Amino acid sequence: MNRIRRAELRDIPGIMKLLVQVDMVHHVGRPDLFKGPATKYNEDELAAILADDNRPVFVCLSENETVVGHAFCAKKQIVGDSVLTDIRTLYIDDICVDEAARGQGVGRAMYEYVKDFATREGFYNLTLNVWTCNPGAMKFYEAMGMKPQKVGMETIL
Repeated sequence: MNRIRRAELRDIPGIMKLLVQVDMVHHVGRPDLFKGPATKYNEDELAAILADDNRPVFVCLSENETVVGHAFCAKKQIVGDSVLTDIRTLYIDDICVDEAARGQGVGRAMYEYVKDFATREGFYNLTLNVWTCNPGAMKFYEAMGMKPQKVGMETIL
C-alpha cells in the first residue's frame, strides 16, 4: 500500500529522478522550449523548497519506501488588488508519477491528498497550469474535476 506524506530531505534523490521525467515529457512535446534531460531545481534548491512552508511538497512512497510520486505546491494570495478578490489559492506547480507506477492510482491519490490538504488549510481553490503538449495530463486533471480557468496562447515568431 502506498502512503503519502510531506516530503523530507531523504526524499531528494527520488524527487530528482521524477523531475527529470517531468522535464522529458515537456522536452518531447516542446523541444523548442525545454532542453531535456534536466531538472528545474538542483538538490540545494530543492532542500530550500522543502524547508519553505509556503511551498509544500508531498511524496507518495511505495511499500519499499521508494518515491513513486510527488506534488509541488505553492500557497498564493493577492491582497488588496483593485480587481481580484483576496482568496487564498493552493497552486499545484507539478504532480508527477514515476513512469513505472503509472496506471496504479498514484496520481489520483496524490491529487486527492493535495485537495484534502487545501480544504483543511482553508484555501478557496486549487489551480495549476498544464501544457497542451501533454494531453495525458490534461485528461487526468479533467477526470479529477478540474476545469479550465484561463488559457495561455502564443505565436512563435
